[in-house]
Amino acid sequence: MANRAILMILPTLLGIALTQENFYGESLSCMSPQKKKDGTVQVSFYYRENGRGSCKNKLSYRCESGYCSNIEDSKPVQTDSGSSGLVKWCQSEGQARVATLNNQSLVLRHTGCCWPPNVQGKKNWMAEGKLDLGYRSDTHTYNKSPVTATVASLRVPQNCFTKLQLLAYDPDGDHVRCLFASTSVNSKVTLDENECTIKATGLLDVGLHVFELVLEDHPTRDVNLIYNDGSSSERKAFNIHSGIYSTPFSQIYLQFTLQILSPAHNCIAGHVVPQYLLPTVSHGDVRQASVGEKFQLHIHAQASENNIMDFQISGPQNMTKEMTSGTLGNASVILNWTPALSDLNRLVPVCFAAETYESQSEMRCVIVMVTRSSASEGKAVVKCSATQMTVSLEKDSMSGIDKNWLKMDDPSCSMSSNDTHIMATMSFNTCGTKLEDTGDFLIFKNEINSFELPNTVITRRRKIKIGFSCQFPKTISISSSYQLHNSDYVFTESSFGIFGYTFGIFKDSSFAHSIGADAYPLEVKLLDTVFMGIRTVSDLPNITLFVESCKATPDDNPENSVFYYIIQKGCVMDETFEAHASGPTSFNFELQSFKFVGDFDQVYISCSVILCEIGNPMSRCAQGCVTNPPKRHKRALSKETASHSITTGPLKLIREANSPDLRTNVGAGKLKALLGSNTSSAVLGSLFTITVLVLAGVIAVYVRKSKTKDRQTLITEYEG
Repeated sequence: MANRAILMILPTLLGIALTQENFYGESLSCMSPQKKKDGTVQVSFYYRENGRGSCKNKLSYRCESGYCSNIEDSKPVQTDSGSSGLVKWCQSEGQARVATLNNQSLVLRHTGCCWPPNVQGKKNWMAEGKLDLGYRSDTHTYNKSPVTATVASLRVPQNCFTKLQLLAYDPDGDHVRCLFASTSVNSKVTLDENECTIKATGLLDVGLHVFELVLEDHPTRDVNLIYNDGSSSERKAFNIHSGIYSTPFSQIYLQFTLQILSPAHNCIAGHVVPQYLLPTVSHGDVRQASVGEKFQLHIHAQASENNIMDFQISGPQNMTKEMTSGTLGNASVILNWTPALSDLNRLVPVCFAAETYESQSEMRCVIVMVTRSSASEGKAVVKCSATQMTVSLEKDSMSGIDKNWLKMDDPSCSMSSNDTHIMATMSFNTCGTKLEDTGDFLIFKNEINSFELPNTVITRRRKIKIGFSCQFPKTISISSSYQLHNSDYVFTESSFGIFGYTFGIFKDSSFAHSIGADAYPLEVKLLDTVFMGIRTVSDLPNITLFVESCKATPDDNPENSVFYYIIQKGCVMDETFEAHASGPTSFNFELQSFKFVGDFDQVYISCSVILCEIGNPMSRCAQGCVTNPPKRHKRALSKETASHSITTGPLKLIREANSPDLRTNVGAGKLKALLGSNTSSAVLGSLFTITVLVLAGVIAVYVRKSKTKDRQTLITEYEG
């Protein structure tokens, strides 16, 4: 489309210019455009700048299209700072609002100089954003651009760098494609456009490397766009196999630097390079925060050969961190943030990395979605939990109010009262609660109304009508969850409402008592029997739980290249696995503990789970174990949820008091004593011959057995 709606957003300096010692990259995130009464379209956006030393430069925006008005720019606030070795880093965040009189396009642009001295010799930089302002036919809202960010200072030892996974989240569920913004690219790196992952094809030169990327969002189905001037356009769904992409909805530039350090003597995570431990969130998770309520994010890491001196955080203004250090290189940090009303419906990227003087952990990023999950309406207060909501009415605010003359949409649902309040609690699929799918959120609504007895002629009571609701972020195709504690997960989908999973380890085969979170990491011995159970929590009837896969990894990242399948495509892969009887919404099993070959002492278990309608032959649950699954039907027809990943652990392997080495030494001592006795050499010779023959037989049996049951020993499986 020749007149394609574009928002190009670029920081330009006023006053003190960004020097080459200060500018180390930036990121940008936009909120959903809003149409104002005067006919303009307003876009609010947040920008983050990476720097060295001070991050107090004033940024502003210049409109290039000639259609801009009412440009407002707040003063950037430094959100985090610290030092990595001898390098001092900082990051700041600012907010701006731009209005356009052109109903199709808004253009702002700026370029700057200079990047700090770097390996590629790059000087000029350009931070840019483009946003289509069309109203989408699928979501019935304006398009929303991808969300991304990085920490201020990325570092990695030369021999430890293999890949860097970036945040590429799209609120509309579009496919995000990542591209290098220029043709000048290091020949030793490649970019996985669909995974937004930078990979090394060789050792990168020691020094500072500059990366400039652009993130595009492409529709996964055909979409019509309607503009405020009445014009329209069509976007075809992308085809990842053919490599044909339509014009993207938007383009958001991301710039950052990567410092390649001198080689480290050990690249195994958890030693020189910090490793994350539970309850650290996974990369790409979506968490929920509520306006006016404290939000917390717990991060835990370990570097046994180093001291974790800090956690580098890229987050919103007013986010604080509380760091504590433990033994054996353990450290943790709690991030605290209370969203303001102005943050409502904002998608906030939060990235973090554990810092040592010699190295840095992998960077992980999550999305914090700000909603109004608990709300007040007059003197009626609504509290929302994972599967239900509670409304409380203050009697003093309504003189003469009586619960006997109030009803909900479903009059069979009762209310309770005390001296001060009238209360009602209901699940999301009872009491006449209605579900509204807005495209971005799922809203559960209900009402309390006053009523009169039939044939009543007069009344002296005031009519009362109080609406209340709970709002939750909508789950898209990827796993979008927020974690209540170490093993509880809650998801939302329009056809299944709110549902949750608990993945725990139990004390015995009765599966009656789970092991508390304070017992982790759970110490076990090799070949110990471990009892695990998955539970689903939902108020929907006639549903069944299906475990499609379970795999073990040495850390809490299910995508680790070192893994071992316990269940794959619904088929049991581990010979020690044994399922126990359980109901349709539970899955109990046991297996013998093991460890990964190499310098690993912990095991995490991650499972991919699905909920289905009971008895539906078209669902994945009905297919069971399939080595080559048939083509999947649409979930609307098969009535099943998306596949969600849940994790438990870690299991920490400890050595028994009578270790194999100790038993060998004891046996050798007994043999030496025997040889030193007065037993005849003939008898000893016979015993020795018999022993050798027995051992040879045992070894032969063991070899034959190991060929068919190779998982009896320690297994490491690498992704092909």
